Parts: sequence; structure tokens; C-alpha cells
Amino acid sequence: MLCFQLSAGVSWPPDIASFSPSTPPPPHLHLPLPWVRLFTTSFLLFSPPQTFTAWCNSHLRKAGTQIENIEEDFRNGLKLMLLLEVISGERLPKPDKGKMRFHKIANVNKALDFISSKGVKLVSIGAEEIVDGNVKMTLGMIWTIILRFAIQDISVEETSAKEGLLLWCQRKTAPYRNVNVQNFHISWKDGLALCALIHRHRPDLIDYSKLRKDDPVGNLNTAFEVAEKYLDIPKMLDADDIVNTPKPDEKAIMTYVSCFYHAFAGAEQAETAANRICKVLAVNQENEKLMEEYEKLASELLEWIRKTIPWLENRVAEQTMHSMQQKLEDFRDYRRVHKPPKVQEKCQLEINFNTLQTKLRLSNRPAFMPSEGKMVSDIANAWKGLEQVEKGYEEWLLTEIRRLERLDHLAEKFKQKSTLHESWTTGKEELLSQKDYESASLMEIRALMRKHEAFESDLAAHQDRVEQIAAIAQELNELDYYDAATINARCQGICDQWDNLGTLTQKRRESLERVEKLWETIDQLYLEFAKRAAPFNNWMDGAMEDLQDMFIVHSIEEIQSLITAHDQFKATIPEADKERMAIMGIHNEILKIAQTYGIKVVGENPYTVLSPQDISNKWEAVKQLVPMRDQMLQEEVARQQSNERLRRQFGAQANIIGPWIQTKMEEISHVSIDIAGSLEEQMSNLKTYEQNIINYKSNIDTLEGDHQLSQESLIFDNKHTNYTMEHVRVGWEQLLTTIARTINEVENQILTRDAKGISQEQLNEFRASFNHFDRKRNGMMDPDDFRACLISMGYDLGEVEFARIMTLVDPNNTGVVTFQAFIDFMTRETAETDTAEQVMASFKILASDKAYITVEELRRELPPEQAEYCISRMTKYIGGDALPGALDYISFSSALYGESDL
Repeated sequence: MLCFQLSAGVSWPPDIASFSPSTPPPPHLHLPLPWVRLFTTSFLLFSPPQTFTAWCNSHLRKAGTQIENIEEDFRNGLKLMLLLEVISGERLPKPDKGKMRFHKIANVNKALDFISSKGVKLVSIGAEEIVDGNVKMTLGMIWTIILRFAIQDISVEETSAKEGLLLWCQRKTAPYRNVNVQNFHISWKDGLALCALIHRHRPDLIDYSKLRKDDPVGNLNTAFEVAEKYLDIPKMLDADDIVNTPKPDEKAIMTYVSCFYHAFAGAEQAETAANRICKVLAVNQENEKLMEEYEKLASELLEWIRKTIPWLENRVAEQTMHSMQQKLEDFRDYRRVHKPPKVQEKCQLEINFNTLQTKLRLSNRPAFMPSEGKMVSDIANAWKGLEQVEKGYEEWLLTEIRRLERLDHLAEKFKQKSTLHESWTTGKEELLSQKDYESASLMEIRALMRKHEAFESDLAAHQDRVEQIAAIAQELNELDYYDAATINARCQGICDQWDNLGTLTQKRRESLERVEKLWETIDQLYLEFAKRAAPFNNWMDGAMEDLQDMFIVHSIEEIQSLITAHDQFKATIPEADKERMAIMGIHNEILKIAQTYGIKVVGENPYTVLSPQDISNKWEAVKQLVPMRDQMLQEEVARQQSNERLRRQFGAQANIIGPWIQTKMEEISHVSIDIAGSLEEQMSNLKTYEQNIINYKSNIDTLEGDHQLSQESLIFDNKHTNYTMEHVRVGWEQLLTTIARTINEVENQILTRDAKGISQEQLNEFRASFNHFDRKRNGMMDPDDFRACLISMGYDLGEVEFARIMTLVDPNNTGVVTFQAFIDFMTRETAETDTAEQVMASFKILASDKAYITVEELRRELPPEQAEYCISRMTKYIGGDALPGALDYISFSSALYGESDL
């Protein structure tokens, strides 16, 4: 079939239009008669010439002319050439001015040659038919021009011209009731589709709510009149013809509707530009919000660290054990209650930072640089400083508690020994100051002399206790005991009194020695009793002191050492009992001699204040203290055994929890580098790990409880495990942080994959390459490994180029390349992102090609939120051609892709 064809796919056989049903076709066509009859009848009935005439005049009017008769006014080719110049905007060859037939044919041929130059294939159409006034051929030519210059360039989502125009109409009229555009004939008969097109773009011209479907003529005429008056679209159709025709002419309606498309093309362009700008601004607004949230969270976390560190650095010790234990309890509350949420905040801050950087890279924005001192590394350093101070604080607390425990023990021991000594010295100064020897008899003098010797022996025996008291006071001073002043005052009083006793003793002895020669008779037995009773009495005092001595131990071995010493003491009791019986035997001998020789014993032994009853009473007291000491030691054994159970219980749990944490860390590391399965499967596995870790928290809490019991029992070492509570806490916090970071890395990989259009196979290839060169198997490549990886993938790298790439994948100069940075680099070149130039071009459309834009234009073309965002951030336009209040959209567009400082 011979025909002319358009690039848009529309064809029409013009030759047959010149034939009637009774006229045979010319030899060069060789078409069957039914084809001739079909196309001839079709064009005569459904392509009214007035539509094409009106369309031509809508363009010729711009050149100051028009046509009256379409079959006559194009015959000389002049207005035809003029029409093509107006609609194409190009100059055609100069027309021939003559009026002869060959001049007209030449002009028409120039027009047809121009049409052919625009990609229209013309077959079997010649200038002679146009010059001869063949109306059907002329109408076919005009339809060809309409298709090429009015319809062909219409394309929506890569559809053909006709389909594109239809899709445009359907989208614009979709929200309107009683409108359902499916074609270019009967869908337009009631006039509502035309009115909807006008109302969609110019709602001020038509009140669509008042239109009725049962008034098609009124609707059509309303659309025709409004289009002609306000849109400069001439009336090309007749309402009655459309309504009364079963199937209106498709070409005529397409011609008329195409005028609406071109009339509103500017608005479409502006809408597209506005949508692009809104999209870009939305990305910037979201990124700025994330930046603000990061800054706020970082500031709060750093402020908390800043306030917490001075508290942990405070090493001012309390004066009492109770106060220091309260400090330890406050520290436990800090570790259990106050710090864990901050650990989560720190982890979340790192996750937010990584997510923000990923979004900035995906939207072609520069990396986010936090405020001075708020980098992730700054927070990590501050956190590290906090943990160092925290560890030192806990060690200091425990050291202080041990010191105060020791101080309390020494203070109590000092008081006990001082009380015993002061009790012994009571009245001794008055006794030594007496001058009873001046009026005493010989026997009495000798008795006083012996008594004084016994006192000297007793005084010498108490020297050790005084030295012990002084040594304890010195140790209390060295350990900075809070009530050292009282201790020192008491100790000084005891020492001064002791020196005074020594002086008085020496003076009394000298006095007694002066009169000793006057006295000769002395009762040796009394003297022997006194000499042996005094040391034995001192031994019993020492034994009672030892049996009542306070002790502090921290292990079974230490209490066992005390038990051994006590057993050794008990082994000496039989020998002491022999000495007691010997002393009592001396007293019995005195009584026997007195009875034998009739000596009347009056009063007490003149050489000592100790009586046999005193010895017996004190001996009974010693025997009663022995089982009491046994009971105290056994109770301490039970306590130390309980402490040992606590140690074993803690050690057993810690030896399970510690390796469990390490195992989970290794498993998470394997999941993060495993290339088997999709990212969603990796995410599912990691979520499962995360839930298992969360469920394991109860074991950590149980261990914390055991640790607290150990500390309350003053247990500070444990040979049954190498794991301390501090080790477990740090490992647990690292585990929580690692699983959260790993999940965030996979989320970012999914985000990158979806945004960059990476297939799972490509991602697996990236992972395989990364894993191969991840020599240390720690999820990172050093620069040398990264260079080797790039070379293996075909990159030809010089030093300068490799240095440039390293600034992209390691902007913070950490010396390593993460998997996320590796993926970003591998997909960076294929990213389809908006550019600053595209945004500038969009603003230029909204500004009607001006170099600036006004506030009114922004508020008219953009949604309120985006409009105000631009107005608040655009700088004043400084060009001389601007209106007052003009804004510079060019610098604003550049800043969107600059340093993120809008």
C-alpha cells in the first residue's frame, strides 16, 4: 500500500482521497476498490475542513494574515510556506513571486521539501494536486503538518504521540466526576472532558461544579468560548456537529485538544520544575533534621560525661566506713542505672551518624562534619576518659574501704589496750608518791622494798603494752585516721604518765634503798610468792588480752593461721597450770609455816597486791575465754567458707559468661562477612543474635547480684576465675555496641543497594572481593590491601589517583577502609542523583527565565513549607535588573550541594 508515514507512527493514504467510488485508481496505486471507498468516505464525513482552517488561522494570525478557503488559499504556496515558517520558527527558501502555474508549483514544492526535511516520508503526493485545489489532498497535507508540528512531539512516559496526548488527558481529568477519557471521539461528546482540562489548569475560568452531563452543547460551547477568549485557542469545532454525530472525527478532536496541551505546556514545565525542587529541598530538610538531632544528642552526651567525670575524679575520702560504703553503693547505682542508657545513646549516636553519612552520599551531598568537639572520635575519646576515671574511682573506693576497715580495727585495738593500761596505772602515781616508809618498822620497810621491787617488775612487764599503744597510734596517724587528734592526745597522756611513773619509781627506790640497811627481816616466802605471782598474773593478762583480741581476715588460710596459733596457746595451758599450782603451793607453804610456828598472819602479802584468790579468779576467767575464742574462730571459719562459696559461685558464672560473650562477638563477625544469602537473610540472622543477646541479660544481672554480695562481704579477690565484673561489663557493653553497629551496617548496605540498584549478585561479588583482601579478618582493609583489591578489579592506579580515592573512602583519615565505604566507592559512578545544575534549571523555569526569583513566585509555585524554606535561606539578588526583594536562586542551588551550611 502506498502512503506517507510520520515518525510518530500515523499514516494516511492521500492519493485515494482524490478519487470517487466510481473512478478507477491510477495505475501507480493499484489499490482495491473497497480501500478507495472506505478512505474517501471516511475523510469526507469526519474531517470537517473548518477545524483545519481554524487551526491554520490560529498560527497565521501571528503573521498578520489568515485563510478563508482552505482548498483555494494554499494553491499558490505562499501562505503554505508562511504557515510552516510560523509553526516551525525556521526560514524557508524565498518564494517565487510570479503568478504562473509553474511559480505556484515551485512554491508548493518548497513547502513539501521542508516537510520531508523534518522526517516526514511523503509518498504519492505532489505539488500539482495542491495547486489544482484538490481538497482531499490538501486536507491530508494539513493533517500531516498537524501531526508533525502539533502532535508528534507530545510524549508522556515514552509513549507514541497519540498515546502520549491521550495519557496526558487521562491524568489531567482523572479527579473529575463524569469524565472518563478513553479515546479521541465519543469520550469528548458531552463537553465535560474539555471543561475539566481547562478547570485543572485555570480553575478561575470555569465553575466545574455547576456543569451538567445532560447539557453537552452548553458544556462544549462554554469550553470553546473560554478557550478562545482566555487561552487564545480559536474555535475549531461545532458543538451541534459533535453532539449529533455518533462518532466525532478523531483527527479534528486531536487537533483541537493538542492546542490545549501546548497552551498548558508552560504550566506543565513549571510543575515538573517545582516537583524537582521540592524533592531536593525535602532531602536537605531531612538531612538537616538528622544533623540537628546528632548535634543535640552529642551535646547532651558530652555534657553528661563532662558532669560525671568530676564526680568520679573526686577522691576526698569520707571519715567513716558507713559513708564510704554509701559512696560505693552510689557508684553501683551509677553502673547499673545511670550509665547503661548512656551506653545505648552513644551506640545510637554512632548509628545515626553512619546513616546520615550514607544518606548524604546517596543524595550527592557532601559528608556531614559535626561542630568542633562533637565528632564521633571526640565522643569516643571522652567516653574512654570517662571509663579510665571510672575504673580508678572504683579502685580508690575499695582501697579506702580497706583502709577504713583497718583504721577501725586499729582504733578499737588502741582503745582496748589503752583502757587496760590506764586501768593498771590508776593510783600508781599516788602510791609511788607516798612516804609511808618514814614511819614504818623494819619489817614494814623491808616489805615496802620488796613490794617496790615487785612493782618494778610489774612496770617492766607493762613496757611492751605502752610500746604497742604508741605503735598503733603511729600507724593510725600514717593511715590518716579521721580522729587522729584524740588518739594522739590519749597516747601522749599515756606516754607522759609512763615517763612520770618511771621517774617516781626511781625516786622511791632510791628512798627505800637508803633505809634498806635498817631492815633485815623479810619473809622470803611472801617475796617468792610476789615474784612468781606477778609474772604469772601478767601472763594471764596477756592471755586474756590475746583471747579477746579483735582480728580481721579475708581468707580461710588466714583464719586457719589464727586457729593454729590458738591451738598452740591451748597447748601451753597445762604448763601454766603447773605454774599456778606452784604459786598456790607457796601460799599454802606460808599458811603451813604460820600454823606450824604459831605465826599469826595478819592482812595481805606485804610484797604484792595479788592474792591467791586473784590468781584463782583470773585463771578461771582465762579458762572461760578459751572456748569463747574457739567459738569466735569457728564462726569466722564459717564466714570465710561462705565467702569461698561466693567466690566459687561468681567464678563459675563468670567462666561461662565471659567465653559466651567472646563467642557471640566472633559469631557476629562471621555473619557480617559471610557472603552466603541475601542482606535480608543476614539482617534476620543478626536480629536473631540481637534477641538472644537481649535474652541473656538476666545472666549478667545475676552475676551483678553475686558481685554485689561479694563486695558487701568485703571479698576483693577471686582465684577461681580470671574474669572480673569489670571485664564482663566491658565485654557486655562491647557486645551490645557490636551487634547494633553490625545491624546498622547491613541496613546501610540495603539502603545503598536499593538506592543504587545493586543486585544481590553484585553485592556478593563486592563482599567476596572485600573478604579476600581483608587480611586481618576484622571487617576492614588497610590502604595496601585496598590498593591490591582495586588493581585486581582492573583499576590502573597512580599515586595521585589512589590518594584521591582514599580521601573518598576514608574522609576521617582513620587508615582503614570499611565495607560500607568500599560499596559506596564501587557504586558511586553509577548513581543517578540530582545535580546543582538541574536544580538551577528548575528554578529558572519557575522564574520565567529570569536570573532571580521573587517571593511571590516561590509561594505560588511551591508548597508552603518548601517555599518558606527557600525564602528564609536565599540571599538577596544583587543584579541591577532585579525587582525589590528579588532572591538569588543560583547561589542557593549551589549551596544545596556545597558545605551543607544553609
